[in-house]
Amino acid sequence: MPKQVAIRLYAFAGLTAALLLLASPASAQFVPRPLNDPATGETYHIEGGVGFWFPGAQMVVSSESLGIVGTPAEQLIDLKSDLGLTDQHFSELHLVLRPSNTSKFRLQYIPINYTQSAVIRRTIVFNGQRYSVGLPVNSSLSWKAYRFGYEYDFVQTNRGYAGFLVEAKYTDVQVQLDSPITSEFARAQAPIPALGGIGRVYVVPNISITVDISGFKLPEKLIKGSTGHYIDVDVYGTINFTNNFGAQLGYRSFDVGYVVTHDTGSFKLKGLYLGAVARY
Repeated sequence: MPKQVAIRLYAFAGLTAALLLLASPASAQFVPRPLNDPATGETYHIEGGVGFWFPGAQMVVSSESLGIVGTPAEQLIDLKSDLGLTDQHFSELHLVLRPSNTSKFRLQYIPINYTQSAVIRRTIVFNGQRYSVGLPVNSSLSWKAYRFGYEYDFVQTNRGYAGFLVEAKYTDVQVQLDSPITSEFARAQAPIPALGGIGRVYVVPNISITVDISGFKLPEKLIKGSTGHYIDVDVYGTINFTNNFGAQLGYRSFDVGYVVTHDTGSFKLKGLYLGAVARY
């Protein structure tokens, strides 16, 4: 065999052996992807959060007293155009207890308060009292919105879930008008059952989008002269920096309305919010 050919064969054999030796450790280092690899932020038992909500408000009320309801135009009071209400921002607190991967117990509290002053520009009637044009009026609205619920996630994957909600929403709303001639208030308190659904999708392993909708409607014929509804929509995105901490940006809408004999209330709040969550 010629010398040059032998040298080439030995060189080729040596190169092949070197490649095989280098490839073997690389194969040994391969780690298969775990079958159960939850997204960042989904391994917790307790979650607490705080947020700041910046809603626009649309609110109207009417209240009868001693059978004095006024004309339809006088009776329905717009808290913005009649009483000078301006949009505010509110804090929000929530807590989630997660005893298992599919079950969650949820609590939320949003205190909503408005205080304003205005000079009446049209005649209105509230609680049987007539407020004439030119009368100065101080008014306030206090709305405590509580939400207690249970969530069961019937679909669950490493990149999202879907579930149903069973809730009790407790609403306590009070509107008060103070003028030089009188002070009147109307109050509505009620526990409201609600059903709904929730879904979450992770667009990447640490960023999710969640849609949470629940509500209730009281049929008009169930209680004579009374009806009501409560619709709560919450759509938000979460960036989870770690399993224990994340930030949220969302859009929330409350729509609450009731009619009890001649008393009426319609309260709508819609707007963006910012929040932070911590988990353990």
